[in-house]
Amino acid sequence: MNIDDIVKTGFSSAQIRALLNVRITSNYIASEQNKFMVNFGLSMAQFNILRILRGAKEPLTINIIKERMIEKSPNTTRLMDKLMEKNYIERYGCKEDRRQSFVQITETGLALLKDIDNQGFDLFLSANGLTVEEANQLSDLLDKFRSSF
Repeated sequence: MNIDDIVKTGFSSAQIRALLNVRITSNYIASEQNKFMVNFGLSMAQFNILRILRGAKEPLTINIIKERMIEKSPNTTRLMDKLMEKNYIERYGCKEDRRQSFVQITETGLALLKDIDNQGFDLFLSANGLTVEEANQLSDLLDKFRSSF
């Protein structure tokens, strides 16, 4: 659906139209992702934590995980507590600095991510009708826009 049909109003500039289009599209994507993750009992933030840990291939500190999260969350520790309750991650203290702890994904967490992958989450993300060239162009434009802040 066209942005003009959704908003049903004029825009003061093409830049404002583009910005609102990004916001509306972002909300749409987030909603669809949340619907998908409900099937696995996860929020997108929890899924993001698991993917960060899988990609790291080594234990990470909570601060590093917070830095790498797509959506910064003040309750990252609480999200991790819930993942620990489900045995998807484990946390342990640092011997050199007792104020710091490390987190790593468990085999159960890896199996869950594999199940999510097998259910087509990446296909869901890539099934947007964009060619590889268009996807790269969109990504470049979004990088350009974000770097202006």
